[in-house]
Amino acid sequence: MASIRDVAKAAGVSLGTVSNAINRPEILAPRTLRKVQKVIEDMGFVPNASARNLRAGRNRVIGLVVPDISNPFFTDLARGVNNAAFAAKYVVILCNTDESSEKESQYLDVLSAQNVEGILITPARETTRALASVTEKGIRLALVDRPALGLQACSVAVNDSYGGSLALTHLYDLGHRSIVLLTGSEDIPQVADRNAGIRETLNEIPASDRPNIIELRLDSMSASNAYSAIMKKLESGIDFTGVICGNDLIALGAIRAFREKNISVPEDVSVIGYDDIDFAGSANVPLTSISQPAYELGYAAAELIISECENPERHVHQRVEFQPRLIVRSSTAPTKSHRATLKIS
Repeated sequence: MASIRDVAKAAGVSLGTVSNAINRPEILAPRTLRKVQKVIEDMGFVPNASARNLRAGRNRVIGLVVPDISNPFFTDLARGVNNAAFAAKYVVILCNTDESSEKESQYLDVLSAQNVEGILITPARETTRALASVTEKGIRLALVDRPALGLQACSVAVNDSYGGSLALTHLYDLGHRSIVLLTGSEDIPQVADRNAGIRETLNEIPASDRPNIIELRLDSMSASNAYSAIMKKLESGIDFTGVICGNDLIALGAIRAFREKNISVPEDVSVIGYDDIDFAGSANVPLTSISQPAYELGYAAAELIISECENPERHVHQRVEFQPRLIVRSSTAPTKSHRATLKIS
C-alpha cells in the first residue's frame, strides 16, 4: 500500500505539500494540487482518516444507549442508527442498560471517557441529572423515543398518545366493551403517553357505551411476565374480550396463555400488540399491532446528531415526531355479539 512518502516522491514535492493537498487544498496552486491529486489517484493512496480526525480533535464515534437490545424494536432502531452512521463514515458504540439508571450512568461515563462526539439515548427512568452532566462536558446528545425533562437536545419520537387511541378505537369498533390493558409502569414515558391516549379516547365515548378497562401492570414488559399475568387473570374468573398490549412481546406471551387454556384468538378474545416487530406477521396467529417505524426513528436520530457534530455553530435543536399506524391482521375480530348484530343489520 502506498504511503504519503511514496506520493511525495512520485509527485516530486515535499511531504508538507502532499499533506496540504489532503487537508488544506485551497492553499496550493491549482497546477500543483492537480499533480498531487493525480498521483494520489494513480497510486491508490488512502489518507489516514484517524490521524486527520485526531489533529482536528474529532474521532467520528457516536454512542447509542438503549434499554433493551433484546427487544426487536430496539434492534431495528439500532440498525437504523448504524446505517446512517456508516453512510456518514461514523462508528457506533452500542450500550444496553436493561432499564437500569445505574448501568446507564456508568455507560455515559465510559462513552465520555472515550471522547465520543455525540450520544443517542433512550433514557432509563429519572436520569436527567446524568444526561445534563454529559452535555456539560461538551458532548452532544439526542433523545430517542423518550423525553428527558428540562434537557435541551434534539429528539426523535413517536406520537404514542395517538398510538394508544388507535388501539382502543380498533377494539371498540369491533364491539369490545371489556378490555384488559396489559402494559408496564407509567414511569416509562411511552407507557404513560399511550395510556393517556387510551383514556382521552375513552372519555370521548358516551358513558352508556364506554368500555370497561381492566389495567394489569407488569414489572417488566416481557412475554413471560405477560403470560403469567394473563394466566392469573383467567383464574380470577373476570370476563374480557379484548387485550391491548404494551408491546408485541407482551401480546405473544398473552396469546400463549390463551392457547394453553384453549381460548381461541380471535374468536374468543382479540389481542392487539404495539411495535409491529418483524415476526408479528408470521406468528401462529398473525398479530394486529400498532406499527412504529423503529428503523426510520434510529436513522433520523443518527442524522440529527451527526449534523450537530458536523456543524455545531449552525445547529438548531429539532424535534422529529413520527405517526404510528394500525396494522390489522388475524389476532383481532368482532365480538360474537357484534358479529350477530352485523348479520341482523
